[in-house]
Amino acid sequence: MSRRLKCPRCHSPRYWILRRPQRRCARCRYDWRPGRLPLRLTPREWRQVLGWFVRGLSAQAISRETGLDRKRVVRALCRVRQRMVAEVPPVFRGTVEVDETYLGGAWKNLRGPQRAQRMRCGRGTSKTPAFGILCRGGLVWAQIVPDVQAHTLLPLLRRRVRRGSIVCSDTWKSYTGIAARGYVHRLVAHGIGQYSDRRGATSTAWKVSRAT
Repeated sequence: MSRRLKCPRCHSPRYWILRRPQRRCARCRYDWRPGRLPLRLTPREWRQVLGWFVRGLSAQAISRETGLDRKRVVRALCRVRQRMVAEVPPVFRGTVEVDETYLGGAWKNLRGPQRAQRMRCGRGTSKTPAFGILCRGGLVWAQIVPDVQAHTLLPLLRRRVRRGSIVCSDTWKSYTGIAARGYVHRLVAHGIGQYSDRRGATSTAWKVSRAT
């Protein structure tokens, strides 16, 4: 283990060599490449990248729109995501909204065999499921999950939301036991076109990004 280099995040001289020239810090587990120039974007370029990022564009598409190199865009988006994760509290409280979504390519972009495997949209699809919690005020926590059943979602809810909080959800059967675990559970019925119970309970947080 060489001591000539230092981690750019915690300045520790101890690291492991991964694949040349990549290194991993032995203290904070940060991966970096020695000699790599720091990311420098002007305020105008940052505004452009963030503007297209919140619209859901990929790094390749943002590169085309802004004229920036794709690798620079990827590095900028990595920093944005790291910052977003760092600001999420370990436990939510107050009023939260929970929902599940499915991640994957759009139907029009799939090839024939992939379309045959993804005949259904929403629950029952072969896309990757993700579970998310939105706290009133804008903070969001989300995680890839193996399935959207109660035995998977409710333990995550119990670890991330303080008991006594108000939990708003749709009528998916996996959310049935929320009230029994010490929460105030408010429901909205998407099946009849309801997205608010007119008492402050909504479940629209994930409809913007839901993959179809």
